[in-house]
Amino acid sequence: MMNLSHWRLMVAVADTGNITHAAEQSGMTQSAASQAITRLESTLGLALFVRSRQQVRVTALGEPMLEHARAMLAHLDAIRALVDDSHGLRHGRLRLGSFPSVISTLLPPMLRDFQLRHPGIEVVSLEGTDEEVEAWLADDAIDLGVVLNPAPGRQALLLGGDAWVALVPGTHELARRATSRGITLAELAAQPFILATGGCKVNGHSLARQAGLELADVRVTVRDWASACALVREGMGVSLVPESSLPDNLRGLRHFPLDPGIRREFGLVCSARGQTSPAAQALREHLAAAI
Repeated sequence: MMNLSHWRLMVAVADTGNITHAAEQSGMTQSAASQAITRLESTLGLALFVRSRQQVRVTALGEPMLEHARAMLAHLDAIRALVDDSHGLRHGRLRLGSFPSVISTLLPPMLRDFQLRHPGIEVVSLEGTDEEVEAWLADDAIDLGVVLNPAPGRQALLLGGDAWVALVPGTHELARRATSRGITLAELAAQPFILATGGCKVNGHSLARQAGLELADVRVTVRDWASACALVREGMGVSLVPESSLPDNLRGLRHFPLDPGIRREFGLVCSARGQTSPAAQALREHLAAAI
């Protein structure tokens, strides 16, 4: 089945002459874009592109298809512009604050799609600690902010969540236990520790203190989860990281659930200014549909 994303991808491939670059513009992986083009050609029963190592070119039969696709997308954009006008969404700027791990992974593809739908709305993304995001919201310096563990009364749109996991070197004594058996915070806190903050006040140090514990031996403090994983792999200590931050390559590492488990959630909250902004509410509705 053909949909708008196929036609947008076709135009992007024609304009860039490169499937990888077109995939980036469309918020897709290179392999997904290649498969989508293949499906489109199979559905139409004709080759749209000639592929070579240097570039991708539109075929003679693909040229008129491309012109129709451009016209169709232009008409659709014109319809959306009329709708945006009627809702006060034709022009504007939104300020969105978030802590690093969400602003670099979860949000970009969602924001790309939003700006395709509302090209007149500029979204400015601001990266800060979770404390800074809370301060920006309180000061009305941003329209929307991603916060950690939002309280029920804040009417937050939950974007996701994950569990905290214990991360230890593969050669560590704790690595010898069964993966299904959890590690307690007390066991972890007693070890040489790599403290990763992820740009947030909720981290291994604060979680230990909430449990009435102190980290006995903090060897290194880093902001980035990837840096903590690399240091644990080198055997410099253990760490406590969100499950979603684990690297794809776990060679030299073991990770275990906490016993008892601890989760974190992140949600989108509007400032007072954002609650009255049509653009902010449109973005909130878009993210709600996307998740």
